[in-house]
Formats: sequence, structure tokens, C-alpha cells
Amino acid sequence: MLAPESTSPTPRPAAGPAPLIVLAGATGDLGHRIALALLARGAQVRALVRPGNTKPAVATLRQRGAAIVEVDFNDAAALTRACAGAACVVSALSGLRSVIVDVQTHLLDAAVAAGVPRFIPSDFSIDFTKLPVGSNRNLDLRREFGRHLDRVPIQATSILNGMFADLLTGQAPLVLFKLKRILYWGSADQLLDFTTIADTAEYTAAAALDPTTPRYLRVAGEVATVRDLQAAATAATGQPFRLLRAGGLWVLKLMIKITRRLVPAKNEVFPPWQGMQYLHNMLSGQPKLAPLDNDRYPGIRWTTVREVLAGRK
Repeated sequence: MLAPESTSPTPRPAAGPAPLIVLAGATGDLGHRIALALLARGAQVRALVRPGNTKPAVATLRQRGAAIVEVDFNDAAALTRACAGAACVVSALSGLRSVIVDVQTHLLDAAVAAGVPRFIPSDFSIDFTKLPVGSNRNLDLRREFGRHLDRVPIQATSILNGMFADLLTGQAPLVLFKLKRILYWGSADQLLDFTTIADTAEYTAAAALDPTTPRYLRVAGEVATVRDLQAAATAATGQPFRLLRAGGLWVLKLMIKITRRLVPAKNEVFPPWQGMQYLHNMLSGQPKLAPLDNDRYPGIRWTTVREVLAGRK
């Protein structure tokens, strides 16, 4: 396992009143954690929710001190008013084109109209800027939105965190707990980036309150190979895991092609083949994050893959 490297300086927080952060997507898992992390850092949080949203997260955020604003994301004037006074607008929205491109564009345009100086889009992924177009549908949408983001007069910062390490406990078919195997394609020595949702949220909150952020920030709670995953799973469970190579990357690419034909997306954000695309991207090494900016905010303790696997219920 490799300790994440870092080359970024540590900014000093500016004195003054608590800044206001406007957050879209605060009722989702990542967005909710970002909101709580911002509140813990003393920020004012204005969470934008759709009219009639009754998710438990709304009540929780209100109790913690966040301002809840119901807004129609298609109402430009109302959305602009909702963004007014913010030091940064953060998007943790999740969806397909209608959300990642269309709704985020409405939110971005409202932030610009309101004079907000900074915007953090809902990227939170591997480095899609290094990937060929067509290799990952969901990341292609983020790339498309990014082109619009780079054309408007606002300071943008994308946070790239690799794969959410939480997915290793079940959703990502790499660690096969019942079979005691680590499934992979290609090379077992390819470096992979993993960060928990909680650590990503904590880092995003710090970045939202930092007016000096660059266009991209790259973090990895742990940089690990498939062999490192094997060692982590063995240590976390106390049972020996072995490697299971399913073939070269070309095999996985063929599986993706067949699965896309047999299992249409049906407007699903994460159909089976989408996760396969993400794995193929990571195992290819193309979107490897470098350099890492982990120590930009030294108060964050990064969760290891072993800890994630040990916490599996």
C-alpha cells in the first residue's frame, strides 16, 4: 500500500464572519455529509431542495442549523435569489443528463447571476479528463458540463477522489467475501485510488471554505493495488483471500459491450455496465490521480481500505 503523496500548500483560513455555502443535493448521502461537515466547521449552510421534499435528511439538517430553501431549479429568478450572498455554491447532485448537465447548468448560471465567486461541481470521481470520450457514460456527462463551467466567469474547483471505498463492501464486485477472492482484470499491480464518502465530504467542506483552491483537487484515502486489496481483506476478516483474474482488460470491455445490449439502462444512473465501465477505467490506469492534494487540509484523517472492509456488516 502506498501513502498518498501531496504537493499542495496548506492555506490559512481567513478571519471574519462565517461564510455562507449554498449546497444542492444535500439530501443525498454525499451531499448530506458535506452539509454536516460544513456546519461542523462553522459555516452557514443554505440547502436547496425541491418543493415538497420530505426526506428525513431535510429535518436533520434543519435541526443542525442549516437553512432549508425550497426552490424550483427551472426557475432562474428564484434560483438566483437562493444563491445570493454565497461564498461558494456546491453541487452534490446525482443523475443523468437532465441533472448533471441541465440542472447543474441552471444552478451554475444562477450562481454567476448572483455574483457568487466560486462553484464546486458534482464530479467526485476518477480523473475523467484523462479518459477517452465514450469510455464512461456518466463521466462523459461531467466532462460535457465541465466545458460549460470553464466558459463562465466563476472560479471552479472539481474534487476528484477515485472510487468511493465504501463500495468495496458489496456494490463494487472486487472483494468477493463469500468466495474469499479478489476479482480483477488486467494487472494485479495497477495502482488504484480509493476514498470513503465521509472523507470526501470532509475534504469538500474544507475546500468550499477555502477561497484559494485550484481548478482541480485530487485526493485518495488510500492508493492500493489489487494485491493490496487482497492483503487488506485478509487482515480485516482474519481469513485468507486469494486473487481471481478473470482475464485481460479486453475481456472486461467485451463484457461491458454485451451487458449494454442485454441490460438497457432504462434511465438508471448506475446500471450494471456503468460500474463495469468504472472498473475498466480504473484498472487501465488512465485516470490515476496525480499529484495528490491530501495534506492541503491537515486536520483530515484518511480512512484506509482495511478499515472500510473491517467495518462491513
